[in-house]
Amino acid sequence: MLRFSANLSMMFTEHPFEERFVAARRAGFGGVEFLFPYAYVPESLAGALEGNALGLSVFNLPCGNWSAGERGLAALVGRQAEFAASVGQALRYAKVLRAARVHCMAGLTEGPEAEACYIANVRHAADRLARVGCTVMIEPINGHDIPGYFLNRTDQALELLRKIDHENVALQWDVYHHERTHGDALEALPDVLPHTAHIQIAGMPARHEPEGYAALFAALEKAGYAGWIGCEYNPRGKTTEGLDWLKEARNAQTNSRA
Repeated sequence: MLRFSANLSMMFTEHPFEERFVAARRAGFGGVEFLFPYAYVPESLAGALEGNALGLSVFNLPCGNWSAGERGLAALVGRQAEFAASVGQALRYAKVLRAARVHCMAGLTEGPEAEACYIANVRHAADRLARVGCTVMIEPINGHDIPGYFLNRTDQALELLRKIDHENVALQWDVYHHERTHGDALEALPDVLPHTAHIQIAGMPARHEPEGYAALFAALEKAGYAGWIGCEYNPRGKTTEGLDWLKEARNAQTNSRA
């Protein structure tokens, strides 16, 4: 059975953040994820997860000054010390939250020096986070949503995984980002899935409810995908009013097993 986690940074925003855990569980989600937990005491987040019997699929390493437009540090030459400090901060949260995955954002840059910096920094993060059983994820993000982002193609991500060559690094594959850049995700699934530890979804092209995913869900279930599917989308209205897609996905899985 496929497992879905709700992104609490984007979903259930009609509630204060601390109340979104309860809302997600009541809506039928077995897990949650969020962009950045650092404004909250990690022990309080751990309590919200445990108290609502929720798994945690992923969260991001600190990414620099988000409000000023920064989107990660890992590929930024000259900021390696800041990146190392961010790994230490994420490590503390990962330990308290018992996180199995964190996403390492690359930043806005390009070129061979940036790539060398990125590879070294991801390896550093992977070494440190392995101590608490937490895998580092890299994710291609399309150039429409974040122009100038260093890692923007699925094929680039697969090549970088080969170069990083670390057992504690895997792909976070967002189907929305893939389809904005490459087109149909089903065609890429056989090449991508062996390297993937987390999948995210959203509707095309406006990043609303993930409609039209029946074929991909069926393919993932047939392939035996056991990870989380993170729902990283902006609901058109109240989150609970747009969850027909989730009911349909679960009904389809139940019927396929009947």
